[in-house]
Amino acid sequence: MKEKLIDLFEYTYHYNSKIIEVISEKISEVEEKTISLINHTLSAQQVWNSRILNEKSFEVWQIYPIEKLEEINKHNLQKSILIVENSDLDEKIEYQNSRGERFENTVFEMLFQAINHSTYHRGQINSLLKQKGIQPILTDYIFYKR
Repeated sequence: MKEKLIDLFEYTYHYNSKIIEVISEKISEVEEKTISLINHTLSAQQVWNSRILNEKSFEVWQIYPIEKLEEINKHNLQKSILIVENSDLDEKIEYQNSRGERFENTVFEMLFQAINHSTYHRGQINSLLKQKGIQPILTDYIFYKR
């Protein structure tokens, strides 16, 4: 199970990088919403990692300079893999959401949420890119594995 999760985080990292590359190259053509969504995607993964590790986290809608996004993406990958390798995936973690509500989920559930959330927002970003006449990235997992 751990190796499959690592593979999914590498997939997430790979396509986040591709999206960041396209946005960087077409920065003058993309909407603010596109920039906001890629920042949110990266911040949300960092937030889930931080909840698991009980560390300080980013603001979930914070905007970073485009030049910092790949560094954040790489750091997220490294941190997520570290969590996978060194955690009991069935351990329950108590945390608070951004509204201060308390929840409890397993490490696996929280990690899978980070992966799934990234996939969802990359789809939104691709739709926004296409609306602007920018070629979207094929980000399906099966393309990554081919």
